[in-house]
Amino acid sequence: MNNLPQLLIMAVGLMLAMVLGYAALSGPSASKESGRRLQSVRFRHSDNATDKVEAQYRKTVASRKPLGHKIAGSGSRLEALELRLHRTGKGWTLSQYLYVSGGLGLAIVMLVYLKTGAPMLALGAGVLIGGGLPHMLVGRAINKRTEGFVSRLPDALDLLVRGLRSGLPVTETLSVVAGELPGPVGEEFKLVTDRIKVGRSMEEALQDTADRLNLPEFNFFCITLAIQRETGGNLAETLSNLSDVLRKRAQMKLKIAAMSSESKASAYIVGALPFLVFAVIYWMNPAYLSQFFVDDRLIIAGLGGLTWLGIGAFIMAQMISFEI
Repeated sequence: MNNLPQLLIMAVGLMLAMVLGYAALSGPSASKESGRRLQSVRFRHSDNATDKVEAQYRKTVASRKPLGHKIAGSGSRLEALELRLHRTGKGWTLSQYLYVSGGLGLAIVMLVYLKTGAPMLALGAGVLIGGGLPHMLVGRAINKRTEGFVSRLPDALDLLVRGLRSGLPVTETLSVVAGELPGPVGEEFKLVTDRIKVGRSMEEALQDTADRLNLPEFNFFCITLAIQRETGGNLAETLSNLSDVLRKRAQMKLKIAAMSSESKASAYIVGALPFLVFAVIYWMNPAYLSQFFVDDRLIIAGLGGLTWLGIGAFIMAQMISFEI
C-alpha cells in the first residue's frame, strides 16, 4: 500500500515517455515534403491548362483568411463554446448551457455521494456527466444540423444554376435560395444575403458563414465563387459540376457508413458490456462491488481498465474513419 504513489508516478512517467517518443518519431515525412516541393515547381512553370487551374486554385485557397481557426483556437474557451452553441441552430445561450451543466453536475455529485459515500468518486462522476452529457447533446445537435445542411446544399446549387442561366445576378440567386429552401440551408443563405444588404461584400459574407460552419462542402462553394471572380468563365456550369461532385461525395459517405456499420455496432456492444455488467452486479449485490469505491488497489485497477478501454475505442474509431 505504501508503494502505491511510487507506482502511480512510474506509470504516469512511462505513459508520458511513450507519448513524447511517438510525437518525436512521427514527424513530417521527407519523401512527402520533397513531393510537395516538386509539385509546387511543376505548377509554377508548367504550360498545361490543368496545372494552371490547379495553381490558381491553390493560390485562391492560400489567400483566404482562416478566420474559423482564429475564432475556435486563439480566442477564449467561452467564445469557442458560444460558436458551438450557435452551430446547433437551437438558439441556446452560453448562460443556459453553463447553468444546465453546473446543475446536472451538482445533482450527480450529491446522488453518488449519498449512495456510495466516496467523495472523489462522486466528484469525478459529477464532472464527467455534468460536463460530458451536455457536450454530447450539443455535438449531436450540430451533427444533425450539419447533415441537413450538406444533404440540401446540392439542391441549393441547382437552384443557383437555374437562376444564373435565367439571367439573374449571383446576389439575387442567393436571395432566391434563402427564400425557397427551408431548414439550415435557407437560414445560412439568409444570413449571407443580410450581410450583403448591410454593405458587406459577397466574399466576406460567404467567408463568415464558411468559418462558422467549418464544412468542406461549403468551402468548396466559396472557393468556386472566388476562383470564378478571378479567372472568369461559366459560373453556372461550374456550380452544376460542383453539385454533381457533392452528390457523389454524399453517396460515398453513405456507402462507407453502410460498410462500417457492423464494426460500429460491435464496438458499441463491446464498449458498453463492462459498464452494463458492473451495473447489473451492483444492483443485485451492492456489497460484492462496494470495495471498488474505497480500496485504492481496486480504484487503480478500474481506472486502468477504463484507460485501456478508451485506447481500444480510439483505435477502433480510427480504423473505421475515412477521409473523403
